[in-house]
Amino acid sequence: MHDIRMIRENPGVFDAALARVGVSDASSGILALDEKRRAAIGAAEDAQAERNAASKDVGKAKASGDEAEFERLRALVAEKKDEVARLEEEAKRLDEALRVELMSLPNLPFDDVPDGADEADNREVRRWGDVPAFGFKPVEHFEIKGVQAGMDFETAAKLSGSRFVILKGAVARVHRALAQFMLDVHTNENGLTEVITPVLVREDAMYGTNQLPKFAEESYQTTNGWWLIPTSEVTLTNTVRESIVDEGDLPIRMTAHSQCFRSEAGSAGKDTSGMLRQHQFEKVEMVSITHPDNSLDEQERMRRCAEDILERLGLAYRTVVLCTGDMGFGARRTYDLEVWLPGQDAYREISSVSVCGDFQARRMNARFRPSGGGKPEFVHTLNGSGLAVGRALIAVLENGQQADGSVVLPDVLHGYLGGKSGITPDGILT
Repeated sequence: MHDIRMIRENPGVFDAALARVGVSDASSGILALDEKRRAAIGAAEDAQAERNAASKDVGKAKASGDEAEFERLRALVAEKKDEVARLEEEAKRLDEALRVELMSLPNLPFDDVPDGADEADNREVRRWGDVPAFGFKPVEHFEIKGVQAGMDFETAAKLSGSRFVILKGAVARVHRALAQFMLDVHTNENGLTEVITPVLVREDAMYGTNQLPKFAEESYQTTNGWWLIPTSEVTLTNTVRESIVDEGDLPIRMTAHSQCFRSEAGSAGKDTSGMLRQHQFEKVEMVSITHPDNSLDEQERMRRCAEDILERLGLAYRTVVLCTGDMGFGARRTYDLEVWLPGQDAYREISSVSVCGDFQARRMNARFRPSGGGKPEFVHTLNGSGLAVGRALIAVLENGQQADGSVVLPDVLHGYLGGKSGITPDGILT
C-alpha cells in the first residue's frame, strides 16, 4: 500500500511510476477522495469543539436562571452531538474508501526495472551452466520411461480433477529429497530459520501480502472464510503483522517448506501436460524482513541463495530482471531464475526473488523501533522461491534422462536417497 503523504507531495512522480505498469492518472482520484476525507475529519473536529463549548455554557445558563438560554444551549449540544456522529461516520466511510483505492494500486517499480509489455521484454543478467547435449531426442518429464510409474495423473484426476498428480515410489522419494536438500542448505549455510506455518489463513493475511483484493480468483477460499495459501510468503511475511520489532533483530530471515494452492485462473490451455502447472504443489520459500537501508543488498543475497541451489544440482539456468509488464503486483524489482528443461527445449521459471520495499509492511502495519530512538518506521519485505520443489523435480528428471529411459540423479541428492544415484527404466531407485 502506498503512503498518502507521498502521493500528496509528489503526485507527478507517483503517476509517472504507475504509468510504467499500466495505471494512468491514479493520483487525481486518490487525492480527491483524500481531500473529502480530510474535510469530513476537520468538520467533525469543529463540530465537536462547538459542542464542547456549548456544554460548558449550559451549566452557566442554568445557574444564572436564564431558562431560555439554557434550553437553546441544551438543544445545540444535542444537535452538535448528532452532527459529530454523522461527520465521523462519513469520515470513516471515506477513510475505508481511500484504503480500498490504495490497496488496489500496484507497487512502484524501481528506475532500473526495464520497461516492457511481457516476458519477451525481460532482461537477462546472468547465465550459468551448459545446456546438456543428448545423443537422442530428450522428452518431457512425464514421458521418461523410468518416471512414468511414479507419476499418476489419471488416478489424481479421479480424486481431484485436472492439474493434480500422485507421486509414488522413486519419484516421490526424489521429490522429498529435493525439499530436504534445499532446507538443509538454507538453514545450515544461508542463515535462514526454518519455520512450519499453517496453510489456512485469515483474509487479513492475504491482504497483507497483496493477494487480496486483486487476485482473489487465483486463490482458494473455504466456506468458513479461510484462504489456502498460494505460497508460504503469506504466512512467513505476516509473522510481523501489526508488530514493532527492535532494529537490532533485523534482518529476520526465514524459510519454509509448504504445500501451496493456486486456482490457475486465466491459464486455460497453458502447460496442461505434466506437473509444471498444478493446483497443489510444494515450495521451499525464503522471506526476509529488513531495515530499509539493507533491502537492496538482501535481494542480491536471496538471489544468490536460489541460484546456488540450482548450481549444486548441476542445472543450467539463466537469471532475468522482469520488465514492468511482467512484474508482480507487490514487487519493486523481481529476478526470475529460469532452469533449462530439455523436454521443452526452453528455460522455464523456477524461482522469483522480489523486493517489495515498505509496500507490504504498510498493509500489515509492520514496523521496527530504531535503536537510536525516534518513531517506529516500516520494515522492508522480500520473498523468493528457494526453490519450487516440483519444478526442480522436473528439471532433475529431464536433465538426467538417459536413452534407455533411466535417470541419473545429481550427486548432492545421493546422501538423501540412501546412497542411490539413479532411477532405472523400471522406475526403481538404484
